Amino acid sequence: MDTKKENYALPIAMMFALFFMIAFVTGLPSPMGVIVAKQFGATNFESQLGFLGNFLAYAFMGIPAGIMLRKIGYKKTALSAIVVGFTGVGVQFFSGQVGSFTVYLVGAFISGFSMCMLNTVVNPMLNTLGGGGNKGNELLQFGGSINSIGATITPMLVGWLMGEAAGRTIEKANPALFLAMGIFALAFIVLYFVNIPEPHLEKADDKKVKHHHSPLSFRHFILGAIAIFIYVGIEIGIPSTANLYMTAQTSAANAGLGIDATIAGSIVGLYWLLMLVGRLTGASIGSKVSSKTMLTVVATTGLLLVLLAILIPKSLVITLPHFGTVVPISIVFIVLCGLCTSIMWGGIFNLAVEGLGKYTAAGAGIFMVMVCGGGIVPLIQGWFSDHFGYISSYWVMFVCLAYMLFYALIGCKNVNTDIPVE
Repeated sequence: MDTKKENYALPIAMMFALFFMIAFVTGLPSPMGVIVAKQFGATNFESQLGFLGNFLAYAFMGIPAGIMLRKIGYKKTALSAIVVGFTGVGVQFFSGQVGSFTVYLVGAFISGFSMCMLNTVVNPMLNTLGGGGNKGNELLQFGGSINSIGATITPMLVGWLMGEAAGRTIEKANPALFLAMGIFALAFIVLYFVNIPEPHLEKADDKKVKHHHSPLSFRHFILGAIAIFIYVGIEIGIPSTANLYMTAQTSAANAGLGIDATIAGSIVGLYWLLMLVGRLTGASIGSKVSSKTMLTVVATTGLLLVLLAILIPKSLVITLPHFGTVVPISIVFIVLCGLCTSIMWGGIFNLAVEGLGKYTAAGAGIFMVMVCGGGIVPLIQGWFSDHFGYISSYWVMFVCLAYMLFYALIGCKNVNTDIPVE
């Protein structure tokens, strides 16, 4: 009946809000990295530790989050994740009050636990609330688009709040942190009082079935898991380093562009906006073009864009129409990479689980663990930027994109078709 559908309208809206929050909180370390670099005198390497803290949590929580989903269900897992997320953002706010870089990193780590739990729950929960099938898929597409909107807004909002370089302290970002805590609190209240279907909740009398193989028995899955690790690092590292490059002072030893944080945040926001465009485009052609072809095209294009960004002289500049700001053309090529990273996750996941059958669910849990690459790869790029310069650090991204192309062309082939999966 339609009444039942109406009853789920509110929790569906809250799932959309949580999709937004996943992107919003995950994106915070990028503009916050600019803040801590100024407030605490952090190096580029140290400024990326927020991402490491956020994504390292996935390594610890990926598989436990999947177990929680089976043991206590969608609702309790989501409520637990919201509490953890509220706490993590609250600790980041507290770090500004006490002026502690260490406390900020603890907050980023706690937030990472929440993001991992939410990522594990929102996709299957939204699919279930939509009744599965086409309706469930439609809701997931909307959720993914809202996720991109959150990622677009974060650097713009925090960049606007930061203002001039002299005033860059965590307190400047308080309104953004309060917004995050407010949405978490609202989502908790709504979900607490709403009934959620729990079709995958493990029953007490469920029998444990032992399998002789696992997702790790498949070569293409192992290579795909490595690809996810690298991909999340690419997605985060490209815009984050660009933000640091644009906002760093021109007089510094590792000279930046000295662009106002508000403008730099808006330019970085365009990267995430292009990811939204790419995702919508990918969804529209997904039934006609294979994941292998799509991944091959975007990996090749990404390689070309990054290579151009590295090799074109800094003296070759362009005035961005809307911003009225002069930037090296390399920044334009870096921002355009958002179109390439947009559909990589879906393409890699689709190729990696192809032919896994009953091992697919376990594979999804392993994938969540590998998301920790979003903290490790940007950290490596941060180290390179400290020692060789911002633009030269994009060779790290070039190597990562080369692996994406290898996986699309060769690594995705299932060579273990002899393993029974039914």
